[in-house]
Amino acid sequence: MWRYTATLLAFIVPTAMSQPSAAAREAVVGRWDIAIQKGGTTVPSWLEIRPSGRAMLVGRLTGEVGMARPISRIDFTDGAIRFAIPPQWEEGTGDLTFEGTLQGAQLSGSVTYPDGKRYSWSARRAPALRPTSPPQWGRAIRLFNGTDLSGWHVVGGTNQWQAVNNVLRNGAAGGNLVTDARFTDFKLHLEFRYPKGSNSGVYLRGRYEVQIADSVPPEPVNDLLGSVYGFITPSEMANRKPDEWQSYDITLLGRMITIVLNGKTVVSNQEIPGITGGALDSDEGAPGPLMLQGDHGVIEYRNIVLTPVRGQ
Repeated sequence: MWRYTATLLAFIVPTAMSQPSAAAREAVVGRWDIAIQKGGTTVPSWLEIRPSGRAMLVGRLTGEVGMARPISRIDFTDGAIRFAIPPQWEEGTGDLTFEGTLQGAQLSGSVTYPDGKRYSWSARRAPALRPTSPPQWGRAIRLFNGTDLSGWHVVGGTNQWQAVNNVLRNGAAGGNLVTDARFTDFKLHLEFRYPKGSNSGVYLRGRYEVQIADSVPPEPVNDLLGSVYGFITPSEMANRKPDEWQSYDITLLGRMITIVLNGKTVVSNQEIPGITGGALDSDEGAPGPLMLQGDHGVIEYRNIVLTPVRGQ
């Protein structure tokens, strides 16, 4: 028995000693905005790294699409980082694997997708985005004029959007609709209607999706109506039935969000950790547009009014 224990310790002790010090881990702990160079385009992603116990690092990752995924182990030794997670919506059956190095305040390296293709990536620390004073609201802006798509453009697919009788309608799965104007902090009111089984979403600053979906689970979840997709679960289900008009009143100040769905506050001043899947970019410190998701199916919007914080 004594020999077995000594042999086991011989394997355990060197592994424990190879873990980075607490000070070394602090250099990489935090949130990172990632840009992946993929096929001639820049694909946004997001990474959170946090300590677990005495020596380990864990985290979560938002890829170019889908929800934030947990990372059970992140290896960080001598400035080199590595982690792998199972595929979600990516093509292929392998793991999504990130490798890189820390140089100053930047991470960079390569990522191997589940289909085996490899791309370069870089990341910088995500900004805190903490408001420094109470908001002073500016003049309300009506983003949809009711008659045409002035002030908007389509990205990511074929235009299926039309303006009919003061309603902005996406008739089939196609491109997403994006405002030409960009915003920082604001209050947003909009009304929406979907047929049974349809799905859409409202991307704030083009980065944070407030979900719209025809599904009523037994309990609130973080990927259906009223949620910030993959991050924040609404406190209650305030859904109406398909083919009925519904409303969102959303306040975004820095990372802090309040969501009122059909007159009920379902998210109250909670923090959005990072970008959600399908974001336009990962430059969280910059103003961004409003984006209406059109790549899933039929959706209608009306009365889209945004009130920015004064001076932005």
